[in-house]
Amino acid sequence: MIPKRYLVVTGTFLLSVLLYVDRVCISTAKGQITTDLGLTDTQFGVVMSAFAVGYALFQTPSGMLADRIGGRKILAGIVTVWSIFTGLSALAWNYSSLLIIRFLFGAGEAGAFPGMARAVYSWIPVKERGLVKGINFSGSRLGAALALPVLAVTIDSLGWKTTFFILTGIGFVWSIAWWLFFRDEPSDHPNITKDELAYIEANRQAGSGSGPVGKMPLGHMFRSAGLWLMMTQYLFANFTTFFCLTWLYPHVKSTYNLNSADAGLYSMIPLLCGAVGNVFSGWLVDRIYASGRHALSRKLPAIFGFLLTAFGMIMSVQQNAVGPAILWLSVAVFGVDMILSPSWSFCIDIGGRHAGQVSGTMNMAGNIGSAIIGPAFPILLLWTGNTDVFFYIIAGCSVAAAVCWVFADPTKRITEIHA
Repeated sequence: MIPKRYLVVTGTFLLSVLLYVDRVCISTAKGQITTDLGLTDTQFGVVMSAFAVGYALFQTPSGMLADRIGGRKILAGIVTVWSIFTGLSALAWNYSSLLIIRFLFGAGEAGAFPGMARAVYSWIPVKERGLVKGINFSGSRLGAALALPVLAVTIDSLGWKTTFFILTGIGFVWSIAWWLFFRDEPSDHPNITKDELAYIEANRQAGSGSGPVGKMPLGHMFRSAGLWLMMTQYLFANFTTFFCLTWLYPHVKSTYNLNSADAGLYSMIPLLCGAVGNVFSGWLVDRIYASGRHALSRKLPAIFGFLLTAFGMIMSVQQNAVGPAILWLSVAVFGVDMILSPSWSFCIDIGGRHAGQVSGTMNMAGNIGSAIIGPAFPILLLWTGNTDVFFYIIAGCSVAAAVCWVFADPTKRITEIHA
């Protein structure tokens, strides 16, 4: 019999795939959307930032809600909500309507990763946590990577509106399946074996379970130096990540004069490398943790990843052909995706039963970075006439993020407040 926690990981992996397919589809459909709605590149950048703003603002509230009502309700509910707004995006009739819908779409997606973090806290032993988070985030990169060429062809064939409606239906199917299968606590699952339940309960983080939960007011939470370091480095990381999910495809297509299919294939390569970076980092996190070096298991993969990102970004701007440029961008994305497993593992470490709230707050900061990049890329291009400055800025921020990890300590847990 397949262990039930493996099925939980499979469900969250598929959710991560869907999350990023739905997110990246608007970038792939940029040409048709801007033509149909009469948008400029700057307006389209603001639309993408509207998603990031909605996504960022609702991270902490969604994380708090996940901690309170559990991963079953929060994930089934938010996938339904964001799928509805995916469909509504196809009904936008002008710039303002698309701006509002994408803001609400971002707000709807906000609870996904905090909800997954809360599920991982309850279901996954600590020694398996790094790889599981790596697998979860590899799904986001695989989803985005596969979406670029597949959606490019689908949108060319069926149109962007029909494609968005199809994605809405897929989201509904996932929500129903998750609601039927998942339970917030392993002990509540009707089909879990006694051996697996005993293994999970013996090896998961201290404090997991269904006992009384203390409070973690926002003011108390924000006293954590570790949380502020995580927020800062994640903001810098999202400069690279959001660029790849939004502007990479149109940038590659226009810079190298490629057709839709070729641009999609080239753009998917860095994201596939990011998926590999996620799994490799997750494996490395668990290997170092198994050696008894808890803090190093989070620090080392993240520091190495950020330095790779800085190097890859600098090298990419030295290239004149699409192949070498994509190669070095792939190095950069492999590096930045190495930070995901240690970052979310760190937040689960210090957050405990408030893992959703703490990880959501980190993700909120990260998506402030996303909101900055949406319009910043076309504005910098307009001001400077090339993309070099943008890539050098990202390289510098990546080095600064690596420094944050030098001072981060995952063993300093944020304590609960009990009445």
